[in-house]
Amino acid sequence: MSILDSFVKEFNETYNKTTEIEYEEGLFGDIKRIKDKLLDEKFHPSIQLKNILDKQIRRSRYPMEVAITGQFSSGKSTFLNALLSRNILPTGITPVTSKVNFINYADEYKLKITYYSGAHEYAPIESIAAFTDQREHEMADIKYLTLYAPMDILKDISFVDTPGLNSQSQSDTDTTRRVLRDVGGIIWLTLIDNAGKMSEAEVLEEYMEHFKNKSLCVLNQKDKFTEEQIQTTTNYIKNKFSKYFSQVTPISAKLALESRAAHKDILVETQQEELIKNFKKDLRENKINTLKSFEQEFNKYKDAIDKINAVDNTDNTKLLEESNIQEVLDFIENTIRPQAAEAKEYAIKKDLKGICDILVKEYETIIGVYDSLCEILTSAENDILEAFDNIHKTYSKELFTIYNSLESIMEKMAHETFKNVKKQKAYRYEEKSGFLSKDSFEKIEYETYWIDSDNVYKKLFYDDQTIDKMFKRAIKQLKEVELASDEAFRNVYREIKQRIHRWQEPYELIKKHREIASDSEFSTTRHFAAKVYENVLRSFHRAILENISALRKKFAYFNGALSYSYIQTTQATIAHFEQQITESITLYEKEPARFNIYHPREDEILTKLKANFGFEKIEDFLTSKRNYLYKIIQYSKNQYLEINKDRIEFVSSKKATYLNKIEDLKSIKDEI
Repeated sequence: MSILDSFVKEFNETYNKTTEIEYEEGLFGDIKRIKDKLLDEKFHPSIQLKNILDKQIRRSRYPMEVAITGQFSSGKSTFLNALLSRNILPTGITPVTSKVNFINYADEYKLKITYYSGAHEYAPIESIAAFTDQREHEMADIKYLTLYAPMDILKDISFVDTPGLNSQSQSDTDTTRRVLRDVGGIIWLTLIDNAGKMSEAEVLEEYMEHFKNKSLCVLNQKDKFTEEQIQTTTNYIKNKFSKYFSQVTPISAKLALESRAAHKDILVETQQEELIKNFKKDLRENKINTLKSFEQEFNKYKDAIDKINAVDNTDNTKLLEESNIQEVLDFIENTIRPQAAEAKEYAIKKDLKGICDILVKEYETIIGVYDSLCEILTSAENDILEAFDNIHKTYSKELFTIYNSLESIMEKMAHETFKNVKKQKAYRYEEKSGFLSKDSFEKIEYETYWIDSDNVYKKLFYDDQTIDKMFKRAIKQLKEVELASDEAFRNVYREIKQRIHRWQEPYELIKKHREIASDSEFSTTRHFAAKVYENVLRSFHRAILENISALRKKFAYFNGALSYSYIQTTQATIAHFEQQITESITLYEKEPARFNIYHPREDEILTKLKANFGFEKIEDFLTSKRNYLYKIIQYSKNQYLEINKDRIEFVSSKKATYLNKIEDLKSIKDEI
């Protein structure tokens, strides 16, 4: 192995290691895998997409949410305090809870107030009444409250305390309805003596019909009634409201709160929380220099724990059993939790599929931009080819008119020259034959011809300037055709340009429809539209300019030919025929029986004039079915088709990139 090969191998082993990411089992791992795929750089993901996927990750870790709801004054806050074993939420006889309260786990007690503006602030938990009690404070700007507490039950369950479904505020009722739809479980709290009344039946029918599988009906204040009364009411509610609840459980929230708040475990936990709270406070205030300085506080804590453990808890345990709160906890654990986990997984995966669908839809929007451009380029073909053909049809007629004008000039010049072919007498000498005519010659008269060139020039050029004017008119007409055909070629390009600019206008400002779509992809699309001249039009423009240039060169050549001195052409023609006459005289005088004196015909003069003038090329340019204009048009059409095909393929290649991304997104969706 060479040194270079060895170096390459070492480099690859060191820097190009590919390690496959391992994802944990379960919902969290599935979401993380999908998130990583959707955030692949090839999709140029947006910040909003990353945020919503992070939200799904957090959502998978969220504790199960259980909503506490019911009609007002049913003891919801007292019941929730019993579940938490703390007298945290304010209670009263009026609709106290006017905002949704989310009760979540944290290392310390605190209250977070979230406003409709998006702002939030924190407050001591003791001030919660000021933000929830309608009797205390006007709270129009508050959206919801989050109460944090260091309680083990909140690690697995997040409680949602709602305003109720027959609150005096319609907005409170609407808020509660949304909460019930999204939570994992619902505890409907009602007073035993109110249960089953018409007002409650109407509320249940309106709001609770679709939530039976996750709903528990709790009949509160069982401590006020006999066992027989409790059982009768419970059976009645089970029969009457069976389509709304999976289970009906009578409880006493008051007894539950008293017993749970006084339970040894809760009292010990409270002392621990107080000890830790004071320790952290002293640390912040620099009151603790050594552990010894904390010893006094710790000893107080130990004394308090000893006293708690010394107390007989038998009556308290009996009170807890009598409250029947454990049956509620069992329902949460055994019925709500499994269904909530399944529902949450279904909802998250449904949302992830929805995200894939949105991204596909946005890519389809971008593809539509390129599709519409391809459609314009394709649909324009027939019109552009017809426009080229119309140039040939229109200006071929005008060129033929110019040709007729030039031919008239040639005929006029030939006719005038022919008119000035004049006769004149000439003599030749012929040796006499016979004995007596020895050494004697006979003078013989004959008729020959000459061309009165001075008169020709005078008639054609000097006295009458008709020929000059006719030539100038033909040159002017040719120039007009050149300029008009030039403009016609430019109009063909303008037609292409106009169609593409109409396409460009909306798309150079195109924006994504959904927030999670890629900003970069839409920016690239806008940039493509803004640079449509460079991307598409420039090739057409260059081709048109090249063809105009070629046509101009040909027109310039013929303009030069027509501007050439027609007097000199006439002189050359006359000189030619004078030479022909002279040569015929010589031949005639030598052999009169064999040769005749040459007399030029008018058609011969015309032919020679055209030859000297280079008229064959002019005729080919102006009148041939495959004249130069025709050739330029055919070349332009073929060139246009070639460029159009190339540009369509180029635009389609842009589209192909997004089609591949759509296929990738569909594959990701299929994995969910």
